[in-house]
Amino acid sequence: MTEGLENATRVTVRPTASTNPGRDVQRVGTAKFLGEDSAKIHDPVWAVLGNLGDSQCYLGVQAKVAAVQSALSRRIAADDRANRLIAPAFTVGVSDGQLNGTPEMRFSLIGRELVNDVASTHLAANRVEGMIAVVACDKPPVGTVAALLEHNVPAVILSDGSIKPGHLPETGERIDLVTAFQYATNPDEAARAEVTRHACPGQGSCGGMFTYNTMQTFIAVLGLEPLRMVAPPSDDPRRLTEFPEELVQCLATMTERNIRPRDIVTPAALRNAMTVTMAMGGSTNVMLHSVEIARAAGIDLWTEVLSQDEFNELSHRLPVIVNMRPFGEFSMVDVESSGGLPTVVSELLAAGFLDGTTLTCTGETLAEQVARLAPPAADHQVIYSVAQPFKNSGGLRLLRGNLAPDGGAILKLAGVESGIVDGIFTGTARVFDSERSLIAALDDAPESFADNDMVVIRYEGPRGAPGMPEMLDPTSKITSLCRKRGITIALMTDARFSGGSVGLVIGHVAPEAILGGPIALVENGDTITVDVNADRLDCLELNDAHTAAARRQAWEKAVAANGGVHPATTPVSHRILKRMRTMALPALLGGGMSSLD
Repeated sequence: MTEGLENATRVTVRPTASTNPGRDVQRVGTAKFLGEDSAKIHDPVWAVLGNLGDSQCYLGVQAKVAAVQSALSRRIAADDRANRLIAPAFTVGVSDGQLNGTPEMRFSLIGRELVNDVASTHLAANRVEGMIAVVACDKPPVGTVAALLEHNVPAVILSDGSIKPGHLPETGERIDLVTAFQYATNPDEAARAEVTRHACPGQGSCGGMFTYNTMQTFIAVLGLEPLRMVAPPSDDPRRLTEFPEELVQCLATMTERNIRPRDIVTPAALRNAMTVTMAMGGSTNVMLHSVEIARAAGIDLWTEVLSQDEFNELSHRLPVIVNMRPFGEFSMVDVESSGGLPTVVSELLAAGFLDGTTLTCTGETLAEQVARLAPPAADHQVIYSVAQPFKNSGGLRLLRGNLAPDGGAILKLAGVESGIVDGIFTGTARVFDSERSLIAALDDAPESFADNDMVVIRYEGPRGAPGMPEMLDPTSKITSLCRKRGITIALMTDARFSGGSVGLVIGHVAPEAILGGPIALVENGDTITVDVNADRLDCLELNDAHTAAARRQAWEKAVAANGGVHPATTPVSHRILKRMRTMALPALLGGGMSSLD
């Protein structure tokens, strides 16, 4: 994935002075409306972009975009900069929390691709020379970052910030979105209603170490956002007062020193970002989004940053050093109170896990930025040291085996609550050809699930669903069931998980079922083993060549009789879903839409 590297030091072609009133009149009118200098209509463009959508994740974005826009305007005027400021632009994302467990969840990962399209169009069509982007939720930030890397002009990110935890009024117990999903199986209607009313107060994206905070951590350690701007909540007043001016200074520094996103996003920076998110027990979705960000930077993650074997070697020796939801107690607002992301990075730098020489958007190296911030030491309540970690093993593990011959099946070890004995889980397959059929079984016959079941959900991958929905609804129901009965129900799928999912759950199993991957050949009653000592995922029955061949023949016969698509695959008619089914890449390559080149 090295195409486009020749653009890393792209020469900007600036527009010449126009003598065509037709092309200029709207620039003049817009400048006057915005209060900008209409004499600068041909100066290089600076711009602000924000992510919007239908959930609390996005409620704070517009105010921050307005604050950044004002800060840019003031800086241009004060310095008499040769820059033209244009009106803010916005992309649209979906609400994962509202869509989990519904057919519409298929649009979530696709949204990352569409945000990239919109941001790329805005950047190119308006010849943007500098950008500050305010991002929220988890897929829109990745699409935004990918567009900025592809366009490759000075740019910096501001995360909108996390939502604060909710509290049950009578007990004061902390609750959040994941708590609410886990309460879905509670028979007490009043208890469900109480959690619904109080789990998500205010504004901001998911507050635990779910996918939003995983990716904001990743983006900041990568160097595209100042470290201290990740952990404060969305309603922290600094996001409207201090941070906009600092971001403008970052953009000015990058512009003056000709620092571009691809100068920042290097293999060393990507490895740093992956390391920190693993040490924080981050979401399995980072395995999709990191590959996409690397691709946009012209880098192949698996050959130029770290191989799957190197990833697992790091995971075996890298501890988890935060006590955070969903596997721990605290939220990102507590991380902020304990020193924020700078403290986490400082601990990992001191232990030798990070390369401190990588460049960041402040113009400093990663180590220089941390030194300037002078964060406090780990408090061993929220943030832990490497020497005295919260969990001894790294948060993520990649599995290969006869169910995942190319590897890439992902397990979040930090979230496993039971079932692995001496590094091994052995389960009995219970197969579902869709997420909806599993949810129906969990709702209608929860007693039918047994200890050491291995639930298999297939035909829900990038092309199969299509869109590779995340499985927070069924995993939350399974978690509640396991805790209530004191059993272990594992799950594996060619789909993906929310960062809020916990349990022995394995996603991204590939090749996916619609493509005839081995997961399509598993049958009820098969023996499935998960070995985290050897990092393997296997089906005992598929080790027998005769059995595997017979099942393959039956699968191919069913496909041939159904016009080339297995009959368990859900038909689609929506234009975006049809495009995804045709163009989706495997999870190991990011799970997005392939480019046409």
